[in-house]
Amino acid sequence: MRDDGPGKSDQLATTDQLARLRQFTPARIALGRAGSGQPTGTSLRFMLDHARARDAVHAALDFEAIGQSLRERGWSAVTVRSAAADRTEYLRRPDLGRRLSPEGRLAIEGLRRGDNIAIVAADGLSASAIEINLQPLLDHLRRLLLARGLTIGPLVLVEQGRVAIGDEIGEMLGAGLVVVLIGERPGLSAADSLGAYMTWRPRIGTMDSNRNCISNIRPAGLPPEEAATQIIGIIELAFKHAVTGVQLNDLRGGEAIPVVGPQE
Repeated sequence: MRDDGPGKSDQLATTDQLARLRQFTPARIALGRAGSGQPTGTSLRFMLDHARARDAVHAALDFEAIGQSLRERGWSAVTVRSAAADRTEYLRRPDLGRRLSPEGRLAIEGLRRGDNIAIVAADGLSASAIEINLQPLLDHLRRLLLARGLTIGPLVLVEQGRVAIGDEIGEMLGAGLVVVLIGERPGLSAADSLGAYMTWRPRIGTMDSNRNCISNIRPAGLPPEEAATQIIGIIELAFKHAVTGVQLNDLRGGEAIPVVGPQE
């Protein structure tokens, strides 16, 4: 008896199952085909997502406008630069994005010191992540921090910054804990993802294993309000145990808090 493989009814059932799965994920599944290739619409959507990811990496943020908007909402904000001279050098020299420029250090030296929390916002590898998600996340985060009696230092906006630049800034400000909000490396289904990295007693040279991270903060991922609640949860544990990162997971037990390498 000849076996002709799955029948038409089986193929239709599989297609229907995949179609239902598509409503739960932005992953590229059940794309269909046109001959030996993909349908035109699928190819065009792929090229559009790829272009958005590239734009997110290379686009320049208007830090002056962002700073002004935040100051109007009651934040004490200052803008500085990393040691990377421009975007090209930033992408080629990650180490320069982890340290302040001389002018940036001078600006930080004049700020208030000794607060519980220092907040740093950096463009990282996605300008759109900062443009879309920073302000709503900060609105929720400030409310939750103040409700717990925690003092917040000046908000530092960093152009061409990476996660570890928060160590230098937090150390200079004498902060108990630094929260770095940064544009994450964009993917083809998420070019606007923001990450939040928390480090207890930040110091230059801090290892990534001493940080905790909340990632995928964006409207289609982890909404800013929920992200702020998760960030506060980690901050409360950090002040309770005087540590972040792997050691905090060990002390906490149970469900682990993400400890990952920088995605910026």
